Amino acid sequence: MPVMASTLQTPASPVRPATVGETDAERRKRLRTVVAASLLGTTVEWYDFFLYATAASLVFNTLFFPDQSSFVGTLLSFATFAVGFVVRPIGGVIFGHIGDRIGRKRTLAITMVMMGVATALMGVLPNAASVGVVAPILLLLLRIVQGFALGGEWAGAVPLSVEHSPERRRGLFGSIPQIGLALGLALGTGVFALLQVALDDDAFLTYGWRIAFLVSIVLVVIGFVVRLKVDETPAFAEVTELAQQSSAPIREVVTPPNTRNTVLGLLARWGEGSAFNTWGVFAIAYATSELDMEKVPVLVAVTIASVVMAALLPVSGLLTDRFGAKPVYLAGMAAYGVSVYPVFALFGTENLVWFTVALVIVFGVVHALFYGAQGTLFASLYPTRVRYTGLSVVYQFSGIYASGLTPLILTALIGAASGSPWLAAGYLALTAVISVVATTLIRRDDLHLATGVSAVEAEHEPRASAPVTETEPVPVG
Repeated sequence: MPVMASTLQTPASPVRPATVGETDAERRKRLRTVVAASLLGTTVEWYDFFLYATAASLVFNTLFFPDQSSFVGTLLSFATFAVGFVVRPIGGVIFGHIGDRIGRKRTLAITMVMMGVATALMGVLPNAASVGVVAPILLLLLRIVQGFALGGEWAGAVPLSVEHSPERRRGLFGSIPQIGLALGLALGTGVFALLQVALDDDAFLTYGWRIAFLVSIVLVVIGFVVRLKVDETPAFAEVTELAQQSSAPIREVVTPPNTRNTVLGLLARWGEGSAFNTWGVFAIAYATSELDMEKVPVLVAVTIASVVMAALLPVSGLLTDRFGAKPVYLAGMAAYGVSVYPVFALFGTENLVWFTVALVIVFGVVHALFYGAQGTLFASLYPTRVRYTGLSVVYQFSGIYASGLTPLILTALIGAASGSPWLAAGYLALTAVISVVATTLIRRDDLHLATGVSAVEAEHEPRASAPVTETEPVPVG
């Protein structure tokens, strides 16, 4: 069993340049900047990435694959959506290496610019009617750039937030990048719904959808400026000062003693990835094609559920600080597993009210419970020196099977079952079971960030003036 210790308890530990001599006012200002950088940055990048997902359900199958049947066109559109997830691990490994070598701040600035440029260029792409097969090829290439850039986003935003956090607010700060994802999805679906209300069908398909993509330029500029203002994390500053950066982070992540946590992390995320891309992506296509619901009300329903999730994610973060990341993640994942069949039953009523209620419960509430704890839990799997790379590997490699392929798998399963959703629902429930088992097997002694300190324990523990930067594992509640 590893010795449980931290540099907070080591007298020889060097001073952290980002926080030494910091006044309360300076500390509050630093934390506000960190929150803004994490929240705005992830919101912008996920807006860009999931804007494509919404367009894949409503636009790209018609404009870029027009000669196919509705079913095949949707499959092809989702296939280009999945490509973004396939290339994300490559970006994750490369940006993870850069982030663990030169820092979180500069790496995140690079990923944001790449994502913004790719998304804006999608907004000016010619369609298949204009340039034929060149159109879907260009769309695919830009999707690859999107996926490559996003590969380094989440895994950098989480350490940026967690490693700046006050010691007893690690769970809350770890939930901030997740809020950006929910807001990014809400913005994407909300903008599409607004444009469809403001424009008729012809105008929307001709130029309206492009506006949503071009708006990305403005959002990227704002997010980029904010991210340039944030300090490098105290944890990484200490690693740099001690010259302890890993020369080969990816090798450390996949070899002992990190192998076990990497495998369990990959499996623990399966349920989360399948859940998000079912309720946030697939549900739109399912409702509009299989259930014959109107596009705008469906988009509004997803937007409402996303906003509810964004509002509840900090609650999950506070629960993480109180009970620990692992118990909160387990509770949420188990709730997801048992809710899948009832949710599809409500979808089957083909009633918009019940569709919205189901989405708000399973996506807005249940998803928020485990998703708010996820960032802190997965950040705890790795020490500071390889945390960016470790998070990239777990999040992005699992994204291939857990996220990117989910709409394809569900579409195929429903097609094989002649329109019945129950086989697809069984697949989703299975992913939840896998994640529950994997999370249960994560050992608290193998984790590297302390959370779940109770109020009573906190009163009897010494207070730290700066975030903990561990060199050896410390227990997580």
